[in-house]
Amino acid sequence: MAKFFTNTYTLINLHKKTSAKSEIITQMIYGESFSIMKKTNKWLKIRIKEDNYKGFIKNRNYKPYIKPTHKINKLKVSVYKFPNKKKKISELTFGSKIKIKEKKSNFFRFEKGWIEQKEIKPIAYKEKNLFEKIKIFKNIKYKWGGKSFKGIDCSALIQVFLNFNNKYCPRDAKDQVKYFKKNIKLENIKKNDIVYWKGHVAVALSKEKLIHAYGPMKKTVIMGTLQTIKRIHNTANLKVIGIKRI
Repeated sequence: MAKFFTNTYTLINLHKKTSAKSEIITQMIYGESFSIMKKTNKWLKIRIKEDNYKGFIKNRNYKPYIKPTHKINKLKVSVYKFPNKKKKISELTFGSKIKIKEKKSNFFRFEKGWIEQKEIKPIAYKEKNLFEKIKIFKNIKYKWGGKSFKGIDCSALIQVFLNFNNKYCPRDAKDQVKYFKKNIKLENIKKNDIVYWKGHVAVALSKEKLIHAYGPMKKTVIMGTLQTIKRIHNTANLKVIGIKRI
């Protein structure tokens, strides 16, 4: 059985090759876990536990697996040195997972510091609406391989919300469209349906509106459904290859 380690840094970049200049193919957010496939002095080839994604990370002092008790339910939250707001020491992004060790008034202590109680939910918590909070990413910049408030790509926008709701989701759009089985026709599209193109994906906010991390606009945007389909066809010569319902 593979031995797992847990990421206790706000974000870690996974590279395609053993070079900091190599393409960032995804990121691990705080609390995600991984197994080591291969090791050198400077780099580790790893497999992320949550989605089986493989890549290279810098060889640092990673913690043995930490079983989380809670998760971050806001876009960005502050971590404090003490159980008050006087000294901020870091930040965590939506979906990060932590293990609570102590409580003082409205603050919880975990491995790295103190966090406000209102910023977290128990690890087993699920939203009735999978994409309830997806608009928190509106205007967050588009970043290839990104998974956080610092930047996100189109397929990560889907994955972070499914993972938050304790559901498995492949990392890339090409794998997501195969994994989700229920197909929907465009005329029947409704809130939370997921629209796929080759290499791109968006979530329906309603029959008329979509939200997506859109490279050409360099940020996460809300656009008309038909407008988006037409624009992507005109600019990238791509047609919708699937509309999925979870």
